[in-house]
Amino acid sequence: QVQLVESGGGLVQPGGSLRLSCAASGFTFSSYAMSWYRQAPGKERELVAAITGAGGSTNYADSVKGRFTISRDNAKNTVYLQMNSLKPEDTAVYYCNGGPRYYWGQGTQVTVSS
Repeated sequence: QVQLVESGGGLVQPGGSLRLSCAASGFTFSSYAMSWYRQAPGKERELVAAITGAGGSTNYADSVKGRFTISRDNAKNTVYLQMNSLKPEDTAVYYCNGGPRYYWGQGTQVTVSS
């Protein structure tokens, strides 16, 4: 069955960095675009970044441009989100999304606080 398993979240100080990973299984990973979303308390889930199947094209929310980088390793069936210069407003649960039916992972908590 399809599984998307996120990891790499945690508590980090403002200005710090984290790298999230999403390991996929159960579908032909390289054939599908993958995305990262986030949901902060009391807010709607929002798209953070997306990458095409071959990794040749990416797009980002304006709020993270220049700070976050999405990438993928199709040999490892994994998509990454490198997050630099983190701000308190980046605090949220981060979700991986993709596959033939736009599956969701379980989410990983990112907290940016001093």
